[in-house]
Amino acid sequence: MYKVLKQEGRAKRGELETVHGTIQTPVFMNVGTVAAIKGAVSTQDLKEIHCQVELSNTYHLHVRTGDTVIKELGGLQRFMNWDRPILTDSGGFQVFSLAGLRKIKEEGVYFSSHIDGRKIFMGPEESMEIQSNLASTIAMAFDECPPAKAEREYVLPSVERTTRWLERCKIKMRELNDREDTINKKQLLFGINQGAVYADIRIEHAKRIREMELDGYAVGGLAVGETHEEMYHILEETVPYLPVDKPTYLMGVGTPANILEGVERGIDFFDCVYPGRNGRHGHVYTNQGKINLFNAKYEKDMGPIEEGCGCPACRSYSRAYIRHLLKAKEMLGMRLCVLHNLYFYNTMMEEIRSALDEGRFAEYKKRKLAGMAEKT
Repeated sequence: MYKVLKQEGRAKRGELETVHGTIQTPVFMNVGTVAAIKGAVSTQDLKEIHCQVELSNTYHLHVRTGDTVIKELGGLQRFMNWDRPILTDSGGFQVFSLAGLRKIKEEGVYFSSHIDGRKIFMGPEESMEIQSNLASTIAMAFDECPPAKAEREYVLPSVERTTRWLERCKIKMRELNDREDTINKKQLLFGINQGAVYADIRIEHAKRIREMELDGYAVGGLAVGETHEEMYHILEETVPYLPVDKPTYLMGVGTPANILEGVERGIDFFDCVYPGRNGRHGHVYTNQGKINLFNAKYEKDMGPIEEGCGCPACRSYSRAYIRHLLKAKEMLGMRLCVLHNLYFYNTMMEEIRSALDEGRFAEYKKRKLAGMAEKT
């Protein structure tokens, strides 16, 4: 059950009730591809840094350790000791990212595993079954993610097939949720809007899928080669055709600026590997812009990454020490940077929700963007 609590222009402040707890939106989902956040971050850490939703990957968990094993062990929640919501993506993005290892057919996609080369088939029914075995809170529909700059002649039939796959996903999800041995019988299904950078294709697809009365709607196939301006344009054109009374998810996006722009255009859910990946390379976010802790000027800097930050890294360690750890290739350095970045993102989402609650999001966005454009 999703309800909009406040609106400011197209920006929405809402909450989504799930079997694993209520999600306050807008929300950033912390990416744990293989049921773990890279950088030695535990589920206890996630609670400390105010993570609401963890995101795991269907394809990666299917090829290792295996969704049937995880089902035997009680599902992802029990497996990774996390009692809050989990979203699993469908494996559809791997259709895009593993282009050299797959063949797309009407029935589904034939893969070669990136781990051991074994042959794998995944279609809408298989993706739903895997996600049901994982027992995630939210399952994503199986889709094809065409490259942003693909020709119209490719995109049109691809989107039509994605729609047919979505219909199959919905039928399969209903069947799985009715099974006696299903762990999470209240698993939610989000459909995915595709159409590359063609606004007319996106709009027509949005109109088609909104009629299916799904639990939520994602905008996929962005941040895969187009400019930020093109992405914002597609959101402006497409989101108004998705139901306001259902959560809207912008997949794989993005920077703090991308998120602020996305919220303004009506997006509720975000996820991105940026905060974790940047943290593992010593790049950390602050309200005055992103900094690189490998820079020599931090060698003797005994201040925290950011003054006033309440994350575990800033509460206890200096820039100088964290830089030392990174230079020495000690895992703790990576871990502290990842914790800081995820805390920064999760805290920014709390600030966004407060600003929307108080009707001052436009002012908050302007101030936040101006601050982050500075350099420390």
